[in-house]
Amino acid sequence: MKIVIYGATEIGCLLATEFFEDHDITIIDKEENRTDEFNKLDISFVLGNASNIDVLKNADIKNADVFIACTGIDEANIVACLAAKKYGGVRTICFVSKEEYRKTLNFEKSQDSFCDFFIDYIIWPEELLTQEIFRIVTVAHALDVENFADGRARLLEYKVQPNLSLIGKKVKDCGFTNNTLMVGLTRDCELFIPNGDTEILEGDKLIFMGTSHSLDILAGTFFHEKEIVKSAAIIGGGNVGLMLAKNLEKLKIKTKIIEKNYERCEYLAQELSNTLVINGDGTNLKLLDEEEIGSADVVISVTNNDEKNLLCSLLAKQLGVKRVIARVAKVLNIPLFEKVGIDIAISPKNSAINEVRNDLQENDVDILATVEQGQGEVLEINVLPEFNNKKIMELSFPARAIIGVIQRKNNIIIPKGDTEIKTDDILIIFTTAESAARIKEFFKVK
Repeated sequence: MKIVIYGATEIGCLLATEFFEDHDITIIDKEENRTDEFNKLDISFVLGNASNIDVLKNADIKNADVFIACTGIDEANIVACLAAKKYGGVRTICFVSKEEYRKTLNFEKSQDSFCDFFIDYIIWPEELLTQEIFRIVTVAHALDVENFADGRARLLEYKVQPNLSLIGKKVKDCGFTNNTLMVGLTRDCELFIPNGDTEILEGDKLIFMGTSHSLDILAGTFFHEKEIVKSAAIIGGGNVGLMLAKNLEKLKIKTKIIEKNYERCEYLAQELSNTLVINGDGTNLKLLDEEEIGSADVVISVTNNDEKNLLCSLLAKQLGVKRVIARVAKVLNIPLFEKVGIDIAISPKNSAINEVRNDLQENDVDILATVEQGQGEVLEINVLPEFNNKKIMELSFPARAIIGVIQRKNNIIIPKGDTEIKTDDILIIFTTAESAARIKEFFKVK
């Protein structure tokens, strides 16, 4: 596939790095000095503005399959996508930072008169980030939460805290709850697929898949997490903070939001009906203490500044908050946040890349989720007739992978070794990113 990316930004670089091994990548940017970031990659570079037809010609847009606009300027992205669509007829993916553009473009796309001149896919990273944070917040103390099969099946990730009974046990001896499977383990920042003889150590991060009900039982039994989230504090009243507060209100979670800008606070107060809006600085320890932030079940710092989010998160930890979630603008900063003890660090750029990755997948496979900064992938694969009646124990995978869930019509099955798969079953498979291609090939997904 030939992919043209407009914008040598951080996300442009991440996209190029993600796809250059399997696809023909061309970068367009107005600044030549940015090309140093891409020298290590086998990609082409075109200097110029992608709204210019000559620049698009130089990028061979006529032979491109996909055009992705991800500069830091919404208007430039929109115009470039429309030019690429008009001149090259390619599939267009447009990044925007403003909600009004996302709404307008989706509306225009729905109009028949606009059908020959629309943007195929609009990505608003802040919206994706909000959705991801909300999923995690709703499950007490989980590090990651992914829902499958209309919420009937889930992926949950937990950290092995001191004094848990699991420490020192082999996976096969843990006696995990029925209808759950341990599918992944992260140790020293490296993810791998465990087997029955894998010993669980303090500090490990364990990834499970199973039915939602069974995972609830597992959490209460093995991770002492029977409580539900009742209160939350949000630091930062921008788009993400506002959208998140609205979602938490729907679940009747007692929510506070701290925002430094007074005018923004007035707007938040108008938009939110059951959220306490506090005008103040989230880096002010005295303020956080006075507002009893330490008693919140979860604190979420979602300002636009990494340094501020890190400081706010550390202060929340100092006040005794058990779970802290931080927004991270620069993806490379995520390990730093985790190293200093922030429970969950999430980047809107990673969320957006996951969307692009899935949009480019073959019809026969979807990447439902990624975990641990892309080290692990959850694949959804349809079973072809040649695998009908095969037992899972008879499948000789070319790489480590675990079938975590089988969706058979309206039924959810958590498989065992002797479980037979059937034609048209939907398999939800957990594997490492480096093994994903071989798993797809094994199931004849080309």
